[in-house]
Amino acid sequence: MAKVAEFREKCKAHACGMERTALSLALVLGGLIGPIGPASAAEADTALQTQVQQLLDRMQKIEQQNVDLVRRVQELTAQATKAQQTTSVVHSAPVDTERLERVERQSTALQQQLDGLQAPAKDSDANAPAFTASLLAVGQNVNAGGAASGLQESRINYRVDLTAELDAGTIGDAKGKVFAQFRLGQGTGLGTVPTYTSTLNTTGFETAAGPNDSLGILAQAYYQLEWSLGNTGFNASSPDRVLLNIGKMDVFGQFDQNKVAADEGTQFMNNAFVHNPLLDSGGDIAADAYGFAPGVRLGYFSRSDANWAWGASVGVFGAGSDPATPTQNNGANFSGDLKQPLVIAQLEVSPQQINGEPRGNYRLYAWTNDATTNLAGQRQSHSGVGISVDQKVGRDWNLFGRLGYRTSGDAQFDTAVTAGFEYAGKSWGRPKDTLGFAVGALSTSKAWRDATAGGALTGYEASGDETIAELYYRIKLNERLHVSPDLQYIARPGGNGNASAVWAVGLRASLGF
Repeated sequence: MAKVAEFREKCKAHACGMERTALSLALVLGGLIGPIGPASAAEADTALQTQVQQLLDRMQKIEQQNVDLVRRVQELTAQATKAQQTTSVVHSAPVDTERLERVERQSTALQQQLDGLQAPAKDSDANAPAFTASLLAVGQNVNAGGAASGLQESRINYRVDLTAELDAGTIGDAKGKVFAQFRLGQGTGLGTVPTYTSTLNTTGFETAAGPNDSLGILAQAYYQLEWSLGNTGFNASSPDRVLLNIGKMDVFGQFDQNKVAADEGTQFMNNAFVHNPLLDSGGDIAADAYGFAPGVRLGYFSRSDANWAWGASVGVFGAGSDPATPTQNNGANFSGDLKQPLVIAQLEVSPQQINGEPRGNYRLYAWTNDATTNLAGQRQSHSGVGISVDQKVGRDWNLFGRLGYRTSGDAQFDTAVTAGFEYAGKSWGRPKDTLGFAVGALSTSKAWRDATAGGALTGYEASGDETIAELYYRIKLNERLHVSPDLQYIARPGGNGNASAVWAVGLRASLGF
């Protein structure tokens, strides 16, 4: 619009010039310029005609310029009007704020990933030992109908875990690490009526020395070798690797993992939700009295595809742990050979987010164990298959599900289904808190129904499903301390349709370093 105003001022100036020129011409023609003598009349006439012609030519040029200026003003005015209309349309167009925020988050995540990959690694940091420590304390109360004594009971317990991870040099192209875990505690938790769930409090831990001895055990101690394959990407990081673990391990640290339901210290405490019930509560893992076993695990893991990661692994572990049954294989507690081990294989896939973190994990596994027992306590081989799934939905929801099915062997239940979620407390102004809920069903096996027919063995006839549920709310007090109120419910405990429901309420405190 400034250019339009400038051209308008030029037009006014030219118009004033035309007026002055016309006035001069009128004066000349009117004889006001001066008298003209007879002697020079011809010359004066010629000069006047010349001057008049010059003035006419000049006026014609000025008029043409004015026409051009008017046209230019009109063009500029039209352009300015169109620009204003375009600006108005742009400003009035709806903005997809959600898409803009998503693009900004993705850009930030990519930049953080790039910064992390490009950051020079310090050898001193990479080789420095890593230590962790955690303290768990739980208090629980069970209703009279659910207690083994028939009276309402309360119990408390604590558990301490210390872990160390150290660099252990290299063997050829493989990097070595040593991992060790020490565990100690007192209190085994509540005593309940017979159930399939094994325990309401998986944090309970006590050595065989009894409740007056809180000395610990070496829970895990294994050596790990890692081979990086096909170095690509920033800092020659490899998308593919091979892992080999040898030593005493927690089998569930290598198989049946789950991000929502696998840590009794911060998530669900009922044993049926912590691991696959067939393996743990059902006994098919046949680990030692504390849940650990010597063995070897070999795995291949690939992240070559930007959208999907996958892995395959197989493990062989010592099984059977009861010294009172010498006919069994007691390899899990180092008191026997490893001729009949637990063999388990797993295939896993994980959809990847733009920042390289998994959006979910889908694991399918199968196992066989020759060192388990039947319902009469005699040695028997058990086999089964399982599925473990965890999936993020949006920013606040984390879902999980497990399925277990025993394909051979006799036990109290042969099918287990569990599912649940974690939900962040952002909706009520506590984004660091978490609400967790899970339900499950453990189906009575035909062998157990037949064994309890008439009630001679147990005093009741087992049937149907044992149904379980757990609700907790984890409150983050600071970066180290969490407190979790917990509520659990069991219907038809042990497949007993006449038994009272089990109710247990508790409070858990978790301190980690």
